Amino acid sequence: MRKSDKKVENLIRDLLTEVCEDTLKGYDGFLWVTHTVKFSSFPQSLEIVCVFETNQDKANFLAGEGPQHVSITIQKAFNEVGVQLKNVGKQISYDTQQNRDRGSQRSE
Repeated sequence: MRKSDKKVENLIRDLLTEVCEDTLKGYDGFLWVTHTVKFSSFPQSLEIVCVFETNQDKANFLAGEGPQHVSITIQKAFNEVGVQLKNVGKQISYDTQQNRDRGSQRSE
């Protein structure tokens, strides 16, 4: 990993940690936020995954205003450090520990 990649990784991790602690903890069953990125095409390649405990927790979250709230919060956090996420809604997906325990791939 190049030094510049490490800086980007640290920035992403810090921003998503803040989003996780300040915003997402208010949703029942929410566990954590994770991400993947190809540094050569950041920020377009950034994929953010919000993980819930169960499929029901995820369904409840998706049925409400949670996704819109999370998208706005993530967009705002990145904007504050000068990173424009052009299609943040498509860069965020939702999964569950329940699916991961079954060996499932990330679900939308």
